[in-house]
Amino acid sequence: MNKEDFINECKKINIEIDEEIYLKFDKYYNLLVEWNKRFNMTTITEKKDVFLLHFYDSLCLSKSVDLNNYENLCDFGTGAGFPGLVLAIIFNKLNVTLIESNNKKCVFLNEVIKELKLYNVEVINDRMEIYSKKNTEKFDLITCRAVTSIPIILELSINSLRINGLIIPLKSKCDDEIKQYSYLEKELNIKLIDIISYNLPINNAIRTIPVYKKVGKNNLKYPRNYNIILKNYKNK
Repeated sequence: MNKEDFINECKKINIEIDEEIYLKFDKYYNLLVEWNKRFNMTTITEKKDVFLLHFYDSLCLSKSVDLNNYENLCDFGTGAGFPGLVLAIIFNKLNVTLIESNNKKCVFLNEVIKELKLYNVEVINDRMEIYSKKNTEKFDLITCRAVTSIPIILELSINSLRINGLIIPLKSKCDDEIKQYSYLEKELNIKLIDIISYNLPINNAIRTIPVYKKVGKNNLKYPRNYNIILKNYKNK
């Protein structure tokens, strides 16, 4: 995905990329490649691939919701900042919390935030199940990308999500997974309100965005210890 492709494809999803914003993404890319020489940030390093598979792919969350209408967003397991840091560049009035358990990646994220002069982002070095347990009903939106399975995403997120808030993970094909764990809607007091399916431009990769709404208070036993969570859903 070259510069022209990036700008044109973003425009199709109602995101305007002017020269100032593009230069921020360009600097983000250069920092990613530089840090990747020392630490394992990503296996995708070609510029055209980073712009398609990391930057544009992250921005596709806006297919599911108008981020201009929300106050805060949490992205857990953010890694090198996908999708949360990418979204923060575009939606500068959205308060973004990035949760990442790897300390070196947190240092990288803070470096990007400093270099890009982003004032709407906070980095938390923690595991989501621990953070979520301590921060009840804090966020309007919770997202993640290529982190784990649907049931684990839902359980990790539910306690930190406000009532009427949304859990919106960015996934590849996951229709079967959504159906298999539909019983969690009742258990976690959430409702699947939408599924957006589409293909990325250029490589035609399949993408799915399920949208879950929290419709009432959750049982405070969630999220459980991560080892218990893993064992529970592995046996289903």
